[in-house]
Amino acid sequence: MKFFTKKRIVLFLLFIFPLILFLILSTGTNNFTKLPVLTKNVADISEIDSKNQTSFKGHISIVSFLGNNTENMRPGILALNEKIYKTFLDYKQFQIIAIYPKGSDAAVDRLKEKLSDFTDMQNWIFVESSEGEIEGFYDTMSINEPLVDLTTNNVFLIDREGNLRGRTNDDDTSDGKLYGYNINSVSVLNSKLKDDVKVLYYEYYAAFKDKNKNKANRKEVGL
Repeated sequence: MKFFTKKRIVLFLLFIFPLILFLILSTGTNNFTKLPVLTKNVADISEIDSKNQTSFKGHISIVSFLGNNTENMRPGILALNEKIYKTFLDYKQFQIIAIYPKGSDAAVDRLKEKLSDFTDMQNWIFVESSEGEIEGFYDTMSINEPLVDLTTNNVFLIDREGNLRGRTNDDDTSDGKLYGYNINSVSVLNSKLKDDVKVLYYEYYAAFKDKNKNKANRKEVGL
């Protein structure tokens, strides 16, 4: 009997415990806290989308700005597609929104064609808008770094309530605040954006679980 008990302990230490530790570490330390809100009530994407394709409400959205030279953005967008879009494609209410100025249709169509070679496009949303509307929308995110030629290499994470999420303790920024994620950096996509999207989903899952638990408790006491 003691032999089997010791055997179980050895198996746990050799196999099961390292697996549990790996799962904890691989999800990132940020997963156990809420993802900070950096800007509340960003203007809804529907306000500049003439086709009225979507809204931030009820979605977890990643927003990119393609600008006037979509070709320059292609490598980063393809990396975003590979590292982030494919990871979360099957998650509920997930979408990536690419905003581009009027007159860029041909270049955007080429980008869409390139993306469609690699993946299902159902959660890629392309929004055409005027220069003034794009700049006005960007301003509502209250980011100190301006758009250059209507574009930026950063993408932005918007929650289901239309708030901009990010980090307040980032090691790579002077004030610790991370508003956007550089799509030209694979390490940022893998170690920051991917992790933060998971954090946000976990946050909503935990809130949903607590809500159901509270409902069950109220039923037990007859409320």
